[in-house]
Amino acid sequence: MVTDMQIVELDIRLPYDGRGKVLKKIVSRVRGKIRDIHFFPPNVLGISEIRMEVEAENIRKLIRELRNVMEEGKVSFKVLSDA
Repeated sequence: MVTDMQIVELDIRLPYDGRGKVLKKIVSRVRGKIRDIHFFPPNVLGISEIRMEVEAENIRKLIRELRNVMEEGKVSFKVLSDA
């Protein structure tokens, strides 16, 4: 059975104060699959943005896991290509 890998851009917005603790959990979920990552400084409301490109087989499962890890914040995604 062949699984389809997709390259997905995740856009994660979360409070700057708890970013380290949440980021540690996120990276453990997508370890070895990260192709590119960018950290943006917090805005005036204290919300930090992280954009990462990830290789994923089941993107819906990955998004569900990330939303469960994050108590506050948002996750959005865009499929860039099939690998």
